[in-house]
Amino acid sequence: MITPLTKTEKEAVAKLKAKLNEIKTAANVPAHYALWEIELDQDSVDPKLDVLLVKFLRASQMLIDSLIWRKDFGTDHLLDEIIDESVLGKVSYVYKTDKEGRPVCYNFYGDIDQEKVFGDVEKFIRWRVQVMERGVQLIDFVNTDSMVVVHDYNNASLFGRTQNAKAATKVIIKIMQDNYPEFLSVKYFVNVPSWGSIIFKLIRPLLSEATTKKFVVCSNNDVYPELTKRIDNQNLPVVYQEPGTNNPTITL
Repeated sequence: MITPLTKTEKEAVAKLKAKLNEIKTAANVPAHYALWEIELDQDSVDPKLDVLLVKFLRASQMLIDSLIWRKDFGTDHLLDEIIDESVLGKVSYVYKTDKEGRPVCYNFYGDIDQEKVFGDVEKFIRWRVQVMERGVQLIDFVNTDSMVVVHDYNNASLFGRTQNAKAATKVIIKIMQDNYPEFLSVKYFVNVPSWGSIIFKLIRPLLSEATTKKFVVCSNNDVYPELTKRIDNQNLPVVYQEPGTNNPTITL
């Protein structure tokens, strides 16, 4: 469940809401503009808008920059964009929810063809943002306001990352931090190999302290018990389920 806004948050949201018209003007978006199907109307009494605006309380400039980015990137029409899922669909997807209704996004880093996945960096970035947008579409901003993310490193190689893979990862991290604030509930790093600590040392400088506090690192034996603390067995992809579970194959 979403934590009720504090008095301070309500006051801050009211101030930000009062600036919505000038924010939309500064971002050069239409006067009637909906962000994730929530109308950015300063006279709105929709409680969903308050929940959304809390995520942008750090500065109205962040919201302006995000709206500009969405317009330039074409995010509002990205879900209509057809991107080949035969390769990328196995790398990242949203599947069901946790016990509190948060959508769960799974990302796989092992047993993938680096050249096929990251050969076209722009295509991969658009795909990964599309996956994120799919997840946000499942957030109702009433009972849930965030997502669960699972990164799986099974059979991943420390030295197998191409320059394109590194470049794409860096861009994606920045996009997520700049345009999807406070959307992360918890991030699991599962099937982490012995060299996993090196990866965290590399990416930690790119992440905020608030974000790293939401990390849960699981070795091979800890994956199932850790995931099922938050996600019911029947809502896990087959690869993580308890042996013998009767569940249909994932449909992307």
